Amino acid sequence: MKELLRTNDLVRLSWLQALLADAGIESIVLDQNAATIEGSIVALQRRLMVREEDYRRALATLAEAGEGPK
Repeated sequence: MKELLRTNDLVRLSWLQALLADAGIESIVLDQNAATIEGSIVALQRRLMVREEDYRRALATLAEAGEGPK
């Protein structure tokens, strides 16, 4: 698995996962539980991950939509 980005913005994560799914790219979000338990601590961000073989295509898909690591 490779990390695409880290964020605590749940709406953005949902949007990015939908974009990837529409492109046929499976993604998962790691660290959801830790970030939720810790509440407002920004240091524990959620990580959007894809399979290594999908990484470049995922980056291109997000870039086409004006999204990417921020």
